[in-house]
Amino acid sequence: MNILCVIGARGGSKGVKGKNIRDLLGKPMIAWSIEQAKECPLINKVVVSTDSIDIAKIAKNYKADVPFIRPKSLAKDSSGKWEVWQHALTECERLFNETYDIFVDLDCTSPLREIDDINKAISLFQKSNVDAVFSICESRKNPYFNMVEYENNHLKVVKEREKLILCRQNAPIVYDHVASIYVVDPNYLKKAKSLLEGNVIGYDIGVNKGIDLDTEFDYEIIKYLMSKKYSNFDK
Repeated sequence: MNILCVIGARGGSKGVKGKNIRDLLGKPMIAWSIEQAKECPLINKVVVSTDSIDIAKIAKNYKADVPFIRPKSLAKDSSGKWEVWQHALTECERLFNETYDIFVDLDCTSPLREIDDINKAISLFQKSNVDAVFSICESRKNPYFNMVEYENNHLKVVKEREKLILCRQNAPIVYDHVASIYVVDPNYLKKAKSLLEGNVIGYDIGVNKGIDLDTEFDYEIIKYLMSKKYSNFDK
């Protein structure tokens, strides 16, 4: 099967400035995802979608293809992944003059994933009759039990049931959407308007690998966990 992997990395991240190329254990953040994708035996082509010339140069240094520069209209704070993926798929089909059986996206700020996770997510997609698979993990907070919101200036449980749930073990299991691995049918990507529009299932990556970089605190956690994994790193 011809499997395309796209790694998105816009230059204008606001929450953590420059997070996509921030140093992590001696290499840019994006390099970890590029290397994982290139070492995954199921993936045929690794492409980086970016609006940044600097990020494009770094990606090329780590042997990823950068066949296009993403339009500024798809590199805003409000730009969604889905439209970015659609653009990347269309451009890769046009520029490489080929079609793809599977579209994979790896979030470049989720370096805690393993190559085995990518293989397993792709394999799950291949054996399941679904439109997409993406990484999830069991949520540490539960909307049926210990997540609350204000309603008329009073706090209430986000999802209430007729019988009050008094312990976490009795609450329905819910999952976090982990921005790490996405495996999508290219035909579905072309016609659908959003990821969850069709038949979509999750690959449970585990809580210990379910952190992606949205805040400085996330970076410190990722750096610590990566330093434990690679013991040659001087903390």
